[in-house]
Amino acid sequence: MELLIMVYACKTSCAKSIIGVVPYFPYSKQCKMRKRGSIVSKLLASMMCKAGLTHLITMDLHQKEIQGFFNIPVDNLRASPFLLQYIQEEIPDYRNAVIVAKSPASAKRAQSFAERLRLGIAVIHGEAQDAESDMVDGRHSPPTAKYVAAIHPSLEIPMLIPKEKPPITVVGDVGGRIAIIVDDIIDDVDTFLAAAETLKERGAYKIFVMATHGLLSSDAPRLIEESAIDEVVVTNTIPHEIQKLQCPKIKTVDISMILSEAIRRIHNGESMSYLFRNIGVDD
Repeated sequence: MELLIMVYACKTSCAKSIIGVVPYFPYSKQCKMRKRGSIVSKLLASMMCKAGLTHLITMDLHQKEIQGFFNIPVDNLRASPFLLQYIQEEIPDYRNAVIVAKSPASAKRAQSFAERLRLGIAVIHGEAQDAESDMVDGRHSPPTAKYVAAIHPSLEIPMLIPKEKPPITVVGDVGGRIAIIVDDIIDDVDTFLAAAETLKERGAYKIFVMATHGLLSSDAPRLIEESAIDEVVVTNTIPHEIQKLQCPKIKTVDISMILSEAIRRIHNGESMSYLFRNIGVDD
């Protein structure tokens, strides 16, 4: 709301252009319609455009298709070069590492890291990813009694068979290797902790977690400190100084350089293509 009010104040003061720098785009995980739910990212994009924003600079959107919700240019910068540099410089013997996707959904990101570092890839698949249960929020509730009669007695709508997730398995060899779990957002750490435990059982001797946005909400620092994870590396798109005091395992990579260069190039009317070099369609 503060951002929208400031943008609107600039618009009503006849500003020529209003560029928003939002390193972490909030509600970016709510970018798909689930059942008949709302797409909150679309609402946020509409509000920003309506307030008067003329250009948006952000970093590592949860889904890059979110850019299509905006009616203005969006520059979705990448933090992966900084994280790759950290792996090469700060993790000794990184050649013995394997890049891990904690679920099949993040396999594409893991593949991108693995190809750039010339390393192997492993994917965790199984029942531990049942985070989005239909039963918890009442969406699965049957209709109330007064509406039951409205359903025609001869009408039988076929039900979709519920998914049965297999027992947790690791596709790929992690025995005696350094495991590097990569993702875009680390907020609720339960899935990361479960992944770390699974990798330890499979023989990984060191476990790193790399993510662009470190929300680390609630008691995440304490859980990380007590877990099998050796180090959590996040960028400073979100301030997390308090979390770092609670957990020395959390390390920060500074990405201010690429944001400042993007601001300078847009201000001077220079090309932004240089900041997107070597970024493929799938990245």
